[in-house]
Amino acid sequence: MELIRGLHNLRDRHRGCVATIGNFDGVHLGHRKVLAQVKAKAAELGLPSVAIIFEPQPREFFGGDSVPPRLTRFDEKVRLLEAEGVDRVLCLTFNARLRSMSAEAFIDELLLQGLAVEHFVVGDDFRFGCDRRGDFDMLCAAGERHGFSVEGTATFLLAGDRVSSTRIRGVLQQNDFDLAAELLGWRYAVTGRVMHGQKLGRQLGVPTANVRMHRYACPLRGVFAVHAHFDGRCLPGVCNVGMRPTVNGRQPVLEVHLLDYSGAELYGRLMRVEFLHFIREERAFDGLDALKTQIEADIEHVRAWFAQAGRD
Repeated sequence: MELIRGLHNLRDRHRGCVATIGNFDGVHLGHRKVLAQVKAKAAELGLPSVAIIFEPQPREFFGGDSVPPRLTRFDEKVRLLEAEGVDRVLCLTFNARLRSMSAEAFIDELLLQGLAVEHFVVGDDFRFGCDRRGDFDMLCAAGERHGFSVEGTATFLLAGDRVSSTRIRGVLQQNDFDLAAELLGWRYAVTGRVMHGQKLGRQLGVPTANVRMHRYACPLRGVFAVHAHFDGRCLPGVCNVGMRPTVNGRQPVLEVHLLDYSGAELYGRLMRVEFLHFIREERAFDGLDALKTQIEADIEHVRAWFAQAGRD
């Protein structure tokens, strides 16, 4: 799969395609249905398939820190799109210029001059351009004038309810990881590089791997039983996601204690932390001794859960 960063990196060889556009946060079952439409039409026309995404996502540009947390960060999203068999991903930088682009300029610069789209797949509620003036009808009219076709997408339902990133976020915040996996088509996980932290866990006798989350928070908070995937291995662990209030944390962190791990240092390794079971909410403790006692209790709780669940 080819990743194209920005309109300015489009070349003549990128012209002529079947495309769709969206945030694709989570690349869930609803997104996969859209991508299947795109790939089927691309195969029919003998053209590459293209998914157009934004970085940051538009709501993040407008809302700053008040927007909901992502299901997937950029790298994770690209990996999932690649796994779905998309030929190209075009990532548009959502900035003041793109925000002020008129609907007509969006069609001309992106769909016509940039990609020479021959077929465009979007939801019938899709809005685009400055002040969201562009809509599905405008795209259809432009297609008739310029020779590209436009196809709407049907809402994807599971158990009678729409599958959406918002719904999945709510399901995760209720710690229903099995339902989240049904809606996503994959078990929810966070992937990042193991980075150096304050090494507080090591001081407490419970070393942890600190997984880098960059500037985007995880939709979960609390302590969880997890599987940690790295270097082709899958190990059980205890994960804390949150602000570490006992030590006056200022930024959200994701820390994993691997049960009975005695291998090499993990710094710099890519780790995928897969969430399996909720243990407790994050809370402040009266000093490090109380925190250590609770961490030890959490570890025993997780061991018991893995034993009962028959997982390892």
